[in-house]
Amino acid sequence: QVQLVESGGGLVQTGGSLRLSCAASGRSLSLYAMGWFRQAPGKAREFVAAISWSGGRTLYADSVKGRFTISRDNAKKTVYLQMDSLKPEDTAVYYCAGTQLRMIPTNGGAYDYWGQGTEVTVSS
Repeated sequence: QVQLVESGGGLVQTGGSLRLSCAASGRSLSLYAMGWFRQAPGKAREFVAAISWSGGRTLYADSVKGRFTISRDNAKKTVYLQMDSLKPEDTAVYYCAGTQLRMIPTNGGAYDYWGQGTEVTVSS
């Protein structure tokens, strides 16, 4: 079992940056591929980024490619999402998730463990 807790959300102006963190407790984080998802008000949850258990592979949604960077520090049991050049359409609750799969899925249904979410608001 892994418990996930996100932090780092907040209010930022368009063009600003935030770094989200996802701290894990329980089993070693290195056993899991990790992903970030987001859900805007009135919209479905969507994939943002994912990283392999070793950190050697990453995937990004087209909407954030080139602006967001996912990384992990297994020794600290933490996954990060660096968000730069933020836009109002990035406003959402951001969730981290973990899976025991070796692949890095973009489908939220493939993830076994979820955090409670952290809210990001980008003002125009």
